[in-house]
Amino acid sequence: MSQVFVSLAMYLTNNSKMTRHTKILATLGPSTDDPAVLKRLLIAGVDVVRLNYSHGKASDHANRAAAVRAAANELGLDIGVLADLQGPKIRIESFAAGPVELIEGAAFALDTAMGADAGDVTAVGCAYPDLPRDTRAGDILLLNDGAITLRVESVQGTRIDTTVLLGGTLSNRKGINKQGGGLSAAALTDKDREDLIHAISIKADFIAISFPRSAADMNEARALMTAAGGSAALVAKIERAEALGNLDEIVAASDVVMVARGDLGVEIGDAELPGWQKKIIAAAREANRLVITATQMMESMILSPIPTRAEVLDVANAVMDGTDAVMLSAETATGRWPVKTIEAMARVCVGAERAMPRRERSRRTLGRHFERTDEAVAMATTWTASHMNAKAIIALTESGATAMMVSRTDSQIAVYALTRHEGTRRKMSMCRGVFPIAFEPSAPDPMTAEQEAIDSLKYRKVIQAGDRVLLTRGDFTGALGGTNTMKIVTVR
Repeated sequence: MSQVFVSLAMYLTNNSKMTRHTKILATLGPSTDDPAVLKRLLIAGVDVVRLNYSHGKASDHANRAAAVRAAANELGLDIGVLADLQGPKIRIESFAAGPVELIEGAAFALDTAMGADAGDVTAVGCAYPDLPRDTRAGDILLLNDGAITLRVESVQGTRIDTTVLLGGTLSNRKGINKQGGGLSAAALTDKDREDLIHAISIKADFIAISFPRSAADMNEARALMTAAGGSAALVAKIERAEALGNLDEIVAASDVVMVARGDLGVEIGDAELPGWQKKIIAAAREANRLVITATQMMESMILSPIPTRAEVLDVANAVMDGTDAVMLSAETATGRWPVKTIEAMARVCVGAERAMPRRERSRRTLGRHFERTDEAVAMATTWTASHMNAKAIIALTESGATAMMVSRTDSQIAVYALTRHEGTRRKMSMCRGVFPIAFEPSAPDPMTAEQEAIDSLKYRKVIQAGDRVLLTRGDFTGALGGTNTMKIVTVR
């Protein structure tokens, strides 16, 4: 890539991203491994990349993380890396003669003692040995993301006898869900523990925990990470029915929450999913946590160069609900049009944001007692900004905490998080309405830092003379958690 093209790419990317508040998370895979495609993907608007540990080898993930960081460095971007752990995979085994056709009303059995490749049209093995213990007569089992529905008639030893309620073609190694939840598999498997250590070794900025049931699962993951010397933000993927009953405690034990609509939708049913998406997003924002909306957001673009209108509305709805990020899976990992998909998603996000009214922080949050100084400053800043039509909020930050808390109001006032810490900037890449910028003042005194921060944003042409901005900082530049000051500044 020529230096001229790099400079142009950096200019276009940085300026286009600063008009879109909602962040885009893209899964990497074979379709993005070409270095030229990867750069185009970042230029198109990717903020965070996802490494899916359900597929591939550890070396694949390490190579992709390194490639992203090299491309981001060349383009002058801060791109977050999310390592998504596989979690417990509750699956059937395989069929001896290939896929079978299950007929409605037919008998079909799942047997944990059956050979791994011995399945036929009457029965198949199961890779989850505790399934007989977790099921009873009358339960509904959903295979292949709900495409096949079975009613449990009886459980005897290792064998579960069922009747097919919704038939169709069933092939090897398809997933099993229980309607309403209730499967006892632990969130972290031995593979996940190994993968978590690997994710720390490649300095992943976010680590996603699949199928947590309670805060205990997230606390276990955090203890393992801390013991290994990691500092990634932990993402709780809400995809079990049981997690909904423990939602507040899971949110509190996490840094980020993901509305993982695939398995969650299978377990609770399509009709319940939209309402729960809104509740999960609201709960995360209320608790000052980030939130991702995921699964099948632009599924048709795996093969098509344009999204369906239903997909456009789905993405826009998540944006209007207040999600921090929208996530793409197979659309970018294995799809034919990864760059066009990012471009389409970016357009939809900007359009949805343009149609939104400014939100106010809830009365419950504004009226509560604040234990932390930086949270009190953040809330005062958002209130003032929304009532005086401020052009921007500038947060001089070390950890990024103040910028994140300011962003929870979704006031649509841009928050520029200026920090010298690359890790902080990459974590802020997930945060809605926050634009991380590399910054280190020439002197430690606050007045120098303030003026140089304003000059930096004037140079980027995001503010200009006459604009009124709010600035947050601490008394001592470089001190973690030290934000204690809000200033109203007219740019000169």
